[in-house]
Amino acid sequence: MCLAIPMRLTEINGNDAVAEVDGVKRKIRVDFIKEPKVGDYVIAHAGFAIERLQEQQALDNLEAIREVADAL
Repeated sequence: MCLAIPMRLTEINGNDAVAEVDGVKRKIRVDFIKEPKVGDYVIAHAGFAIERLQEQQALDNLEAIREVADAL
C-alpha cells in the first residue's frame, strides 16, 4: 500500500527537489507542480509531488496522520 503524504520543499534544482517531513528528507520530482518554490507544501506520492497544498491544510493533514499512527 502506498500513501501520499504532505511534505515541505527544502531544495529545488530544475525538476529535482528535496522534501522534508518530521526530519525525514526524500528526493522527489516536481514535474507536475507549476512554479514550485522552496517552502511550498506538496503532496508527495511515489517520488513525485502531485499537488501543492496551503500550509494550514498540510499541517492539518499531518496532524491527522500522527493521530492515526498514535492510535495504532
